[in-house]
Amino acid sequence: MVVLGSRPLPLCSSLLLGLLLALGCVVTEAIIATVGTDATLLCNYDAKYYGKLPVCWGRGAIPNSGCANEVIKSDGTSVVQRLTERYLLMGNLGGGDVSLTIRQVEESDSGTYGCRVDIPGWFNDHKHQVTLTVVAARPDPLMVQTREVKERSVTIRWNPVFDGGRPITSYMVDLKNKQTSWDTGVRTEISNPELTQVTLVDLRPAKSYNIRMFVVNLIGMSEASNVLTITTKEAAPEGPPLDMRMEALTPHSIKVMWKPPSADLRNGVLQSYSVSYREYDPAGRQFKKWQHQSVTATRDLETLILSNLKPSTKYGILIQAKTKAGIGPASTAPLCTTLDEVQTTSEVVTVTPTSTDTTTQRQEPSSFTTAVESVTDAIDWEESTTSFTSVPPDPPVVELKEVIDTSISLCWTPSFEGDSPITGYYLEYKALNASWDYKKAVVDFSPNETEATIIEINPSTYNIRMFAKNSLGTSKASNILTITTGRTGHQNIDSVTTVSSDPVSSAPVSSDPVSSDPVSPDAAAIVNGSHNGHLAAIVMPVVLVVLIVAIVTTWQIRRVRRKEGSLSLWVSNGPLRFRESESLQEL
Repeated sequence: MVVLGSRPLPLCSSLLLGLLLALGCVVTEAIIATVGTDATLLCNYDAKYYGKLPVCWGRGAIPNSGCANEVIKSDGTSVVQRLTERYLLMGNLGGGDVSLTIRQVEESDSGTYGCRVDIPGWFNDHKHQVTLTVVAARPDPLMVQTREVKERSVTIRWNPVFDGGRPITSYMVDLKNKQTSWDTGVRTEISNPELTQVTLVDLRPAKSYNIRMFVVNLIGMSEASNVLTITTKEAAPEGPPLDMRMEALTPHSIKVMWKPPSADLRNGVLQSYSVSYREYDPAGRQFKKWQHQSVTATRDLETLILSNLKPSTKYGILIQAKTKAGIGPASTAPLCTTLDEVQTTSEVVTVTPTSTDTTTQRQEPSSFTTAVESVTDAIDWEESTTSFTSVPPDPPVVELKEVIDTSISLCWTPSFEGDSPITGYYLEYKALNASWDYKKAVVDFSPNETEATIIEINPSTYNIRMFAKNSLGTSKASNILTITTGRTGHQNIDSVTTVSSDPVSSAPVSSDPVSSDPVSPDAAAIVNGSHNGHLAAIVMPVVLVVLIVAIVTTWQIRRVRRKEGSLSLWVSNGPLRFRESESLQEL
């Protein structure tokens, strides 16, 4: 022990403290930054006192001289050396602000950085040490745009955004009615992070919706995108006019009254009604030529008086509602007979469709529509086959990539393009048990697209088919996929049914009743009766043949059993099941 007088150690302590001060102290701080942002590491000195001084920044602890792993260096006036363009001295160098800015930091930028200001003299350098921690963040929000709006579908698109330092794993799409809150909306997850557009289908015509999106990575979900407000286009009404009433007023007039279709089945603003009527000839058991009148839609109860009619004559009357997009199904009633010349009483016919009737007409075409469309289809098919002299394209081959909940991913392979290059494709889909005339949506695609993702809002089982187009016409229908949405998790592609298209159903068919000649229910009954007679003439011989074959087979089996004791029939891979395929006949 060193002893000076009676005071031990103070001299040694003073010497040690002075040495530490001479070596200079290191100021340390820590900051946290997120991936993709700019991080600024502070460092300052008194330039008014010392003047402009050389400065360096390095990675790691500050050594006894200079900077370790130097990233940038300044002579006090400007930068004289830097490792990359990401390292900047953006402060006022002349004022002593030598803070380091690192542009768009990455997780690999995490670590210790040291600032050294070279002050003249021994052990005078100013040293500042900063620990930088860079963490991954949630992705940036999307900017969503509307690409196409149709009656029952909307296609949206977006550009890729910064992923926050972690790969994007999925997207979320929210859809709601414009008048409701987001709590009532439908959220769909898109598991393909490479997508930049998606089509939402099964929307209602002439309805306003809000759409927003989110981006998801392993850190979390982004903020909501901009909110799109879209209004689907109008479509032809899906429901017939309601409460149709007919009253024979005189031998030459009939009064017809009706109400508009249900509000949820109008699919737009009603413009007018088409009233079709024609005389029935009981002697020839046939109807005469149709006559038509148009009534502007103005009231909740419409009235029309048909005049210049024949006395004591039956008339068939149909009423159809119209929007600017097309005409809807007909409201039909039994025949109404005008009064006799001497008759004073009147005949009143009332038809009050129930909600079940309305639903049935919405889902399945009536016998009237079936007969009309069959005639129209035949006419359209004749015209198309005689008018086209060149070769349209062959249909594409459609395959299912993936079904997750209500998200359907498809791809297709182009076929022979015909005598002209393919200009685009379009997709049709419908409910499993519905006719293609009642398809839910048509989605168009450019000629360069070969895959798409569709979001079906209402989980169910659907048929999907595609067509190719060129300047000469439209291809026949592709193979038909039967897909069930709404199941949790990934569906096995092998479980999806693929059906070859029927030549009769391959071409698109118009379902506009205005373009066809409507028939009354009585006429439909006559047509159906004639078909039933032909059907019975065909079925009876077939039944007889089946019975004979069954008897002969039973007799043969009995002979075998007598000879060998028993006969066992086995089917490999479990029981053999037959599933009736869906008819592709266009109605």
